Amino acid sequence: MPPIKSKSSFLDKVLGRIGRLDAEGLQNVVQRLARERSFLETLFNTIEDGVLVVDEQGLVIYFNQAVTRLIGLQPGEEELPISKILPEVDWQKIARADRAGGAHVTRHEFEIHYPRPRFLRLYAAPLDGEARGSSGVALILHDATEARQKTFEAIESERVQALTLLAASVAHEIGNPLNALHIHLQLMEREVKKLKTGAENSKLQPRSRPGNAGNETDAAEIGKKLGQYLDVAKGEINRLDYIITQFLGAIRPAPVQLRIASLNDVVEKTLQLLGPEIENRGVAVKTKLSRNLTSTPIDATQLQQVLVNLVKNAAEAIGGKGTGTGAGRIEITLRERAASADALPALLLTVEDSGPGIDPGQLEAVFEPGFTTNTHAKEATGAWPAAHRGLGLFICRSIVEAAGGRMLAGNRGRMGEQPGGARIEIELPVRTQ
Repeated sequence: MPPIKSKSSFLDKVLGRIGRLDAEGLQNVVQRLARERSFLETLFNTIEDGVLVVDEQGLVIYFNQAVTRLIGLQPGEEELPISKILPEVDWQKIARADRAGGAHVTRHEFEIHYPRPRFLRLYAAPLDGEARGSSGVALILHDATEARQKTFEAIESERVQALTLLAASVAHEIGNPLNALHIHLQLMEREVKKLKTGAENSKLQPRSRPGNAGNETDAAEIGKKLGQYLDVAKGEINRLDYIITQFLGAIRPAPVQLRIASLNDVVEKTLQLLGPEIENRGVAVKTKLSRNLTSTPIDATQLQQVLVNLVKNAAEAIGGKGTGTGAGRIEITLRERAASADALPALLLTVEDSGPGIDPGQLEAVFEPGFTTNTHAKEATGAWPAAHRGLGLFICRSIVEAAGGRMLAGNRGRMGEQPGGARIEIELPVRTQ
């Protein structure tokens, strides 16, 4: 049986007899090729991945509509060097592999920030297949932002589960000894009171023997010192109890209670609550509230807890005590974002401060349990107080996410500038009743 010959393509057939075609035949060929080009362009423009073709000089000669959406390259910008369009990729390595020939596909992963922050996967393959030399490269750009985010969320979920087990174990192991210590401290306190009472009574009674006055004075002094030691011990127990409470709040946040309430009122009540502390620090607070917000159910109590943490963090980041508005400032902004093709309607609450800002390399870590940049208390006391153990923002984000929102951390400085203070933004969905 003779071997089956594969059918040659339309272009192969034309090239085989191009010299014998008349004007009408050439016109038919051009029309056919134009239809095939239109078909291929329509096909490429319907796929979500970006497709680029780069010639052997490294210049872009074709790209589909997805490329415009992904990296902002506009129609008419062909003939630009691909190294300038995507400087994050090692084009020298791709060019060397193309010239060397052989079956290979080069893969790269990188982040871009224009026109929108994205995480892209790039696949590069030579146009001439395995042949040596170079005739250009075909590039495929795949948007892996959502997949990467899901991976981060899965990792975060595992970490939260691990923290849950750890915190439950810590709470169980520490809770019982704390209760026993608290009971015994109460007993000791009663005995100290008896000692003080006995010393006072001895002073009122006639002294039968010389030297009793010194003993009575010693007893009173001992009772006073023991009272001071007990106060310190009770304070430390309360501090440990606060740590446990924070752990439990982080792993078992209270259920969200959604009710129609004013987010403006939440901001004003928070500032009224923290007024004395803010005034003592000499920090100026400026608010920009929108009075025409869409009514939406929120958990006012939990959001006030979040805002208290954020304002206190901002005040502590500024640091020190002032005597006026020059010590620093906090700006609280509340506005509503309208629905668009890229985003749903939402309430945006922003807290900014004039402190040193957040190290750009730590922006991803600020919501992790245990993370903190607060050094004022440590320098003063030599140890971290419970309120500065890095659980505040972790708990705040848990509350916001439980309400269907999200929390983002950044700095006020523009790209390429030094941070001009920290910026925390809360995005809450606008719900229909």
